[in-house]
This record gives sequence, structure tokens and C-alpha cells, in this order.
Amino acid sequence: MSTMTTQVAPSGRPQPQTTTEAGGGPFIRHAPDGRRAQYVDTQTYSGFMSRPTVSMPGYCKGYRLLVQMTGGTNAATGPTIGADFPYNFGLLVQMKDAFGTQLLTGPGYVIMFEVPLYSGQFGLDLMRSPVNSPMTIGYDTTGSATPTQFAFSTYFAFEFAKAYGTISGANAALLPVLQINVAASSSLFTANAPSTLPGATAATAAQTLDSDFYWLPNAAADPPGLGTTAQWVYQPCNPTIPASASQFVQLPRLGGYLTVIILEVRDSAGVRDDSLWPVRPKLFVDGVPLIDTLFTTWQEDLAINMGVGAGAAFISSGAGSGGGVMTQTGIIPVPRPAGTYGYNRKACLSQRDLGIMDTGEIFLSTNPGTQLEVGGFPWGAGDGSNPHTLNATVGQVVPAGTLVQGLPEI
Repeated sequence: MSTMTTQVAPSGRPQPQTTTEAGGGPFIRHAPDGRRAQYVDTQTYSGFMSRPTVSMPGYCKGYRLLVQMTGGTNAATGPTIGADFPYNFGLLVQMKDAFGTQLLTGPGYVIMFEVPLYSGQFGLDLMRSPVNSPMTIGYDTTGSATPTQFAFSTYFAFEFAKAYGTISGANAALLPVLQINVAASSSLFTANAPSTLPGATAATAAQTLDSDFYWLPNAAADPPGLGTTAQWVYQPCNPTIPASASQFVQLPRLGGYLTVIILEVRDSAGVRDDSLWPVRPKLFVDGVPLIDTLFTTWQEDLAINMGVGAGAAFISSGAGSGGGVMTQTGIIPVPRPAGTYGYNRKACLSQRDLGIMDTGEIFLSTNPGTQLEVGGFPWGAGDGSNPHTLNATVGQVVPAGTLVQGLPEI
């Protein structure tokens, strides 16, 4: 009976000899995918997740988070859940590297939902959206003392192209720091709160964190551009927007190479609202109009290159093939969240954003002097209240040295 023999990788970690590749070639040929547990936390509402992460024998791609809140019971009248539910479970999410650089910073809805959806770093097609995860359990809002729960998963990604953007994870003294300020229950259940909140006790609240990584290679090879990071930081734009105003709004000064610009408009109550968008938004870079289009055409662009908002089925509800009124039926597999839009610079290989398969050729090169503006002439009225706010969360690649372009993993 044969037995499996092992060889010692440069790190001193054993790997199966029977899977060893010959030397040479790209990093990913010698560094298989791995996953390991980080921790299970039991924070409830208004808590603070800040457990130290642990090392892994390789280069970290990102962290998977599963939130499970069980044991709830509705009151006689079912609750009203917030528009950003359940991702506003995180009031503030921060992921920093070992040197304190902010890699992911923003409200839970932005970092846990908008960034995975628009970045392409979480998945493709239906799984672009964390909502479509098989681990998602939607909340039952019916009343009459209904037992209920909710669960969702998300991904905090470092890798923005194959093996590019990873972080060294083998040194226990140089690990990322994840901190989540958990929201109060009133942020998730805005009216008629459950008589017993899901996850109201530590025994019924669980946040499971795992890490995805590439094993330390069994040959001399490093990930492309080691030290390069992709940073997503949420920032409000200026100035605020009066109802129906005709004006430009300036994005924060950035720098580096921009992959995706996520924009969201919120009314004076903080609610995302599509009616705030201009009929014809304009995107300017250093005063030069890069995009000037109907918002409906902009949505079509988004459906083409990301699949977000695409997939609706239509039937004719009128008489005849030419005179009928088209009525939308079915379900849009990856709906565009109201009030949001993602301007994409990752469709380098086709009309489609292929996630982490990207050459970086059309990333938007900027420096701290670059000024991005969004113009509306006019902006929408919304509910007529003032002020409205445009927020930006931008995928910003900060390279270690020169940006690696092309397909470095080949």
C-alpha cells in the first residue's frame, strides 16, 4: 500500500509531493487556494467586533464573513425593516493593514454590499450580489408572533486581479485588522420591533470569519506586485445638493489607479433615492466631460458590463405585436440598488467586467491633483427636502512601484 510523501516548502510548511509542479511559471501554478478559520464572534446589537485575526500559511486574498442572528419572534404587527437591511448590521466597517492603512472603510451597507456588488471581487453573474448567496436568510416580516431569523454573508476582498493585491498572511505580527461597530437594533427594525430580537443574546448571534489565501508556493515565486493594495474608502462629496439644483458636485481628491467608482445619492433622511439623479448626469475629469448621457443609458451600460440591473423578462399585455404595452414580469437576478451606480474601468478584455480576470489597461490613472466631478442640470427633486448628498466609494489601486498591467498570472 503506497503512502503520500511530502516535501517542505520554503516556509517550512509541508505540502503534498504528489501535487508539486515543476519550477518556473507564474505564482498561481505553485500556490493553490486555501481557506482557514479566523474566529467566531458573538456580538449583538451595538456591539464591537475587533478580535485579532490569525496567521495563515500564505498570501491573503480576503475574508469571508457570515452573520447569523436566530431566535427572534415578531410582535402581533410585523416589523418594518430598514431600506439597507441586513447589511446596515455594520454601522461602521474598517479593515486596516498591519501598518494602519485603511483598506476598507465605510458604513456596513457600502462595504458589505455595494463594494462586493460593483467591484467584481466577490463573484460574477448572480453571485455578484451578496443577496444571492445560498447562505442568505431573508427576514419574515409577517406578524402574529412569527418566529424569525436572518443571515447574510459578505466578502472583504484584497485581490483585485488574479493573485494581485494579496497581503502577506504568514507573519503573525503583520496581519490585517477588522473592526465592525454593530448597529443598534433600531437601525435594522425601524418600526414595530420584534418582541424578541433575533440574536438578542450571545447564544443566538454568531459572526463567523474565515480567510481565503494562496498557500506559500513550493517554488521560488511571489504574487505579482506584492505590496500593492486596492483600497475602498467611503467619502461624502461636496457640496450638498438642494432639490432640483443645477450644479457640479466634487468627489474627494484621490490618486492611484481607479477601478470602479461607486456613487450613491441619499435624501435628507439618509434614504437612497433614484429620483435624485439628474435626467442626464455628466462625469468630468479635470474639467473635461468624460461621460454625458441619459441616466437610463447609464443604467444600460451597467447592465452590459456588470450584469447589474439586467435580466428582466418582458411580455406584451396589449393587443397585437406592435401596439401592446410592455409589462415587466419575472425577477431581475441582480437588481441595481436604488440611488446607486457603478462607473466601471475593469472591462479591459471585453464589454464585460470579468471580475479578477483583468489586465488593468483601462484603470483611470489619477494623482492627488485630479478632480472628478458629477454634474446635474438639474439634479432631481426627490422629496423636495434639503440637502441631498452624493457619496463616493472608489476602488483605488495603490501600486508598489509600477502598476503591473497585462495578465501577470500567465
